[in-house]
Amino acid sequence: MNAALETPAVHAVVEWAGERLHLLPEKGLWWPAQATLFVADVHLGKAATYRALGQPVPGGTTQDNLQRLSALFRRYGAQRLVVLGDFMHAAQAHTPDVLAALDAWRSLHPAIEMVLVRGNHDDRAGDPPPHLGMRVVDEPWLLGPFACCHYPQTHPSHFVLAGHEHPVCRLQGAGRDALRLPCFASTRHGATLPAFGAFTGGHPVQPKPGLALHAIGGGRVWSVPVCF
Repeated sequence: MNAALETPAVHAVVEWAGERLHLLPEKGLWWPAQATLFVADVHLGKAATYRALGQPVPGGTTQDNLQRLSALFRRYGAQRLVVLGDFMHAAQAHTPDVLAALDAWRSLHPAIEMVLVRGNHDDRAGDPPPHLGMRVVDEPWLLGPFACCHYPQTHPSHFVLAGHEHPVCRLQGAGRDALRLPCFASTRHGATLPAFGAFTGGHPVQPKPGLALHAIGGGRVWSVPVCF
């Protein structure tokens, strides 16, 4: 195990829907009251999919993603994992190596309840193998005060937790210096989580009234102003 995965990091604490939540620099959302970890857009097997198409991309991203999930399980004592869509990237991701890595990872955490809210890539990739014991549901899946979704949206009675957009924010420095950082984007109606996967891009968040951003960088999460 990479020792860096076990290094304590600095999270941000927010209150959404009356619940205290931790925004993690590992790009996950921790709900202590329910021992639940939320992540979005893991995209397992994305590199394998690109290699199947003849693109020269590096391997090892599936193991990296799974090891980071395992590290979070251990650090926080998670009893439930909720994936807000796009657990696997495509049908081509179901390679023997990817499936073997998934089997080995699941065997390490047999007691953890795992729920996948189907996303657009899950529709193409197909559900995870049944023997993994991962419950697969359609959005919105209601859990306490939260509506667990893949696509950002509003819900008439619940605070929406979603993914899909891979949000990033842009920080402007002196001169032409600028940084693009993954972030959590939230309003009073819901929040969009950053993409968890190690081999994913990002899309800039468009400023709008009532939007709050928490940037991720250097093992920390912090609130940043929204510039119009």
